[in-house]
Amino acid sequence: MEIKVVRKRGLLFLGMLCMASGAALAQTDTIPTNRGDLRVTPVVHGSLMLQWDNKVIHIDPSGAVGGNFDNLPKADLILVTDIHGDHMDREKIDLLKKPDTVIVSSAAVQQTITESQTIANGESRTFAGIPIEAVAAYNLVRGPQPGTLFHDKGRGNGYILTLGDKRLYVSGDTECVPEMRALRNIDVAFVCMNLPYTMTPGEAAECVNSFQPEIVYPYHYGQSDLQEFSSAVQGTPRVEVRLREWY
Repeated sequence: MEIKVVRKRGLLFLGMLCMASGAALAQTDTIPTNRGDLRVTPVVHGSLMLQWDNKVIHIDPSGAVGGNFDNLPKADLILVTDIHGDHMDREKIDLLKKPDTVIVSSAAVQQTITESQTIANGESRTFAGIPIEAVAAYNLVRGPQPGTLFHDKGRGNGYILTLGDKRLYVSGDTECVPEMRALRNIDVAFVCMNLPYTMTPGEAAECVNSFQPEIVYPYHYGQSDLQEFSSAVQGTPRVEVRLREWY
């Protein structure tokens, strides 16, 4: 597998050339729930697919840093966390949606993905039969210049999905904000880390150690040092770190 640096839309990421048909599906993890298995498939960067209770859920399907979406099943539900191109991709949404697909986003995303239904930070709603909570995702200090943040509070969403007896959290683009620290009873978490846009592996680990999910997947990590993250989390008794290939 060849490692390369990919530069797209002003962002710099570490990618891997693994574009063979069906490559992503080989990475699928199975997590038991009280209503059947949850299948978790990393796709690329911040894009992932969930399969549960005869539903297919795509989160942030985007081709901004590569990834093969052609052979993935169509979505019953699509969640979009933010307006940046590595999260919101009109082309990939159109590829994966069906006539009855439900798309969920923030109001900022809806300005482009006009057919989406919106949910605001702190709100809880049910979409396609799945209870969903929107968690604030934003920068505290990092931005392109003093006084400006890469992600303003209220614009983007993280999401908590209740899938049977499991609660699954996807962070979206965020620093270690109080809303993440305050999370409780999370079974599976996908936590971002990449500079300068979100947070360091150490900051991500600090947040994970605060809310202690049973399983945590580092994702959206670019060139971040995953060993730094893993080492910082290993001392937390009930948290399992799962490293998977996202590039």
